[in-house]
Amino acid sequence: MQREENRDNEIIHDFRNGDQEGAFNMLVQTYQQRLYSHCRRMMGNHEDADDALQNTFLKAWKGLKNFRRESKLYSWLYRIASNECLTLLERQKKNRTFTIEETNEPVAPDSTGPGSEEIQEALTEAVSQLPHKQQMVFSMKYFDELKYEEISSITGTSVGALKSSFHIAVKKIEETLRQRSNLLSPSKSQ
Repeated sequence: MQREENRDNEIIHDFRNGDQEGAFNMLVQTYQQRLYSHCRRMMGNHEDADDALQNTFLKAWKGLKNFRRESKLYSWLYRIASNECLTLLERQKKNRTFTIEETNEPVAPDSTGPGSEEIQEALTEAVSQLPHKQQMVFSMKYFDELKYEEISSITGTSVGALKSSFHIAVKKIEETLRQRSNLLSPSKSQ
């Protein structure tokens, strides 16, 4: 934690004191993978995740000189990435019918054994059916394991509203999975 804070301070210091290219390269190197994973989960495919990530870093480049340190650098970047993903998703929704893209990324960590692929597919589909903002909150809490306070800092939403949104998302996912399992389960008369 302290190491990340020191690195963030170094990035900001270097950026503001003339080594913008070096500072930006360090920022990208430090946060690219974590932000890409978040964008990939939200966007559902590599190409759109890459677009969102590029837009995120472009906005970070333009805004880093004005970064006020009211939150952690990662929280600030995560918020930019989340907003970029939401913007792209809304644009896609307006331009065409949304189709679910299956990811090759494992959705449930350490899932092995019979049916794990079907479970991952079902969870991916259930999450993709949530409204975009609920997808984002669910992703941050469940996949990224962020605390509500961190999510609040990123989204500007109260902790209470986030807890409610996460709870509603979980209930919707459970219902979708329950309906799917009823459709997929073999009949008892066999």
